[in-house]
Amino acid sequence: MTPAADLKKLMQRPPVLSVACAESVTGGHIQAALTSISGASDYFVGGITAYTLDEKVRTLGVNRAHARRADCVSQQVAVEMAVGACRLFDADLALATTGYAEPSRAKGIKVPMAWWAIHHRLGGGSAVVISGCVEITDEPRVAVQQRIADTVLRELVAYVRELHGKRRQRAQQRKRAAKKRAAKEKSG
Repeated sequence: MTPAADLKKLMQRPPVLSVACAESVTGGHIQAALTSISGASDYFVGGITAYTLDEKVRTLGVNRAHARRADCVSQQVAVEMAVGACRLFDADLALATTGYAEPSRAKGIKVPMAWWAIHHRLGGGSAVVISGCVEITDEPRVAVQQRIADTVLRELVAYVRELHGKRRQRAQQRKRAAKKRAAKEKSG
């Protein structure tokens, strides 16, 4: 099963969360994977491919000075892109990717790589951010983009699966506590 199909199964469980994405290095591969699944419109609200510095700054709110210094490729840029996508699409969760799809001698990039981020907007202005870096060797450009997209989608699936597990665990704890209170009231 693909990560996008796994995500659909998870996203059908309540509460339904919405997902958006901001892509650079993956050039729309994440959006294509998500929308290839029937019913994705129940949770996928939209995405943007912001390829240039100006677009990352203007549309997603990325810090221009840092992005310029980092050639738009850093953990901070990925996180800011994900935060911006949550804001832009009013989504609960957002994914972002930025990196190099092929080596570049001029930039000192020996291996294709990407920074990715997942931003989960919680109530009260708080958020959870997960981020990482992935390197892909011995693959042509489009295969690199696809593998990065798959990696990030797998990370999102793992995160949402963990969220559901925590919810289930809290519900079981509440049930046990309620049973204890009922037993205590009955005996007392």
